Amino acid sequence: RPSAQEVRDYRKHVDDALGRLLKHEFEDHETTLNVATLLRLGINHEQQHQELLLTDILSLFASQPLRPVYKSVGPSRCALAHENVKEDWIRYPGGVCQIGHFGDSFSYDNEGPRHHVLVHPFKLSNLCVTNGAWLAFMKDGGYKNPLLWLADGWRMVQEKKWIAPEYWEKKNGQWHQMTLGGLLPIDPLVPVCHVSYYEADAFARWAGKRLPSEFEWEIAAQGLDTHMGKGLERGCLQPVGACETFDDQPSQMFGEVWQWTASAYQPYPGYKTAEGAVGEYNGKFMCNQQVLRGSSCVTTDGHSRVSYRNFFYPFQRWQFSGLRLAEDCL
Repeated sequence: RPSAQEVRDYRKHVDDALGRLLKHEFEDHETTLNVATLLRLGINHEQQHQELLLTDILSLFASQPLRPVYKSVGPSRCALAHENVKEDWIRYPGGVCQIGHFGDSFSYDNEGPRHHVLVHPFKLSNLCVTNGAWLAFMKDGGYKNPLLWLADGWRMVQEKKWIAPEYWEKKNGQWHQMTLGGLLPIDPLVPVCHVSYYEADAFARWAGKRLPSEFEWEIAAQGLDTHMGKGLERGCLQPVGACETFDDQPSQMFGEVWQWTASAYQPYPGYKTAEGAVGEYNGKFMCNQQVLRGSSCVTTDGHSRVSYRNFFYPFQRWQFSGLRLAEDCL
């Protein structure tokens, strides 16, 4: 592995090269535009890696027997949930809806082209599923009942011996979870985190509900403030419970946990993979993965938007991933 100094030297090399590039005057406008577009993509890609660095640090620290603390965060830094905040259901009429990014702001190529989809009337929970609800799922034998699981999910439960979300462990008879703030007792009011798509799907079936499609999620998120959850800016480095809810809009859509959807990660109609190296960015991953929407407590500030399509394999749990429930309007 490279030494710390070698890493610093490499970073300085890249910074110096970018500085020279930004000061360079290109001969024509088209080249200037192409360079600016590529730099913009690179900056957003770096923001993704800032989040992944934190998720990887948590994964590494969780594997250490001493359970080291990355950053201790007191309760004053994290909004405390109110016990009187209750789950409710918001109805959406559906119809022929426009989906995908629009406007001049940055987006990844997988967020377009903007297109129409037919969405049937549905209801969406105003809150993410909590640790408390997940504890009830576990107590009811959720990880032991094969009828709740997709076939591949049940196979994963058996092979990996899953009995709880990632980083959960019992200590003195009480469930704890490894966080960037160390090993902490489970807070029942906080959104459940570090669950796979298989687990999210099984929980939804146990609850008599389902996961929303990514289109339903985007419809519900339209018009919401993408900074409403604060995310990394809050400095808490872990999800927190809801302090309030609203009659006509869902809470916790951004800044707490990435939310699994029922949608497979596929190209939108008219999508074309870009030529060259940039084409390796998203298009080649459009197979065997599921879409997550929203943003998490460690998402870089300003990196959230309604049309953002995150994606992971259905068995992966190390990401700050949770869920909210949906149901059909009959």
